[in-house]
Amino acid sequence: MINQTLDKLGMSDKEAAIYLAVLQQGRALPTHISKMTKINRTTVYSVAKDLVEKGFIVEDLGGKNTYLVAVPPQDLKHLIRKEEKAFENKKKSFESAIGELEDFAKNTKYFIPKITFVQEEDLESYLYKRSDEWHASIMKYDGTIWGFQDHTFAGNYEKWIDWEWRVGGPKNLQLRFFSNKSGVEKKNKNKDYAARRQIKYWNKTTFTASIWVQGDYLIMLYTHSRPHHLVEIYDPLMAANTREFFKGVWEQIE
Repeated sequence: MINQTLDKLGMSDKEAAIYLAVLQQGRALPTHISKMTKINRTTVYSVAKDLVEKGFIVEDLGGKNTYLVAVPPQDLKHLIRKEEKAFENKKKSFESAIGELEDFAKNTKYFIPKITFVQEEDLESYLYKRSDEWHASIMKYDGTIWGFQDHTFAGNYEKWIDWEWRVGGPKNLQLRFFSNKSGVEKKNKNKDYAARRQIKYWNKTTFTASIWVQGDYLIMLYTHSRPHHLVEIYDPLMAANTREFFKGVWEQIE
């Protein structure tokens, strides 16, 4: 049991055996500890140096011979303070390194996308929760949401659409979408935000899902049948390329 405890403190089997032998004797010569533990003398000297460095034993150099003296268990609390100090120093180093690495990573050409999957029961609340972040990202660029949208999204989430354009979004937010059916969107035709939501109906194509480019985010939604789901991808490079694609197609289609 005691060996398992010492193992959790980072001691090897030999360190534990030597420390316990010294603790049992209180004060002993390395040669005596070697006989007690059946560990060769050279190894005892080497391991004892490690235990001295870790603070579990001390060396008595007052006489002709060097004795090993065990630090009393009750005095080992200083090791806790030592570990706490080391942890705090390591934490500060990590925080400093993270900041420097983030600055360094800004200049890299390679980016690892961050992907979030949202199931139907959480989808509507996720739209409300993430709107501020998406809008802030959109306004860094041209202030416009680009993409195509399956008409079933507007049918299922009309309340959120109304909230976004009247309450949640910036007053200069714009939208340029393709869609394949106009029925649901025509409800919004006379609303005060209608001029900012421009939708072209591309009848030659049938959309069964939606994709939005919101600044640095790609939002993909499936609402054509249940269960609905959403996939959010944070990838500035992919979003930029997709946005440019929609801009180009927008100019080509009446």
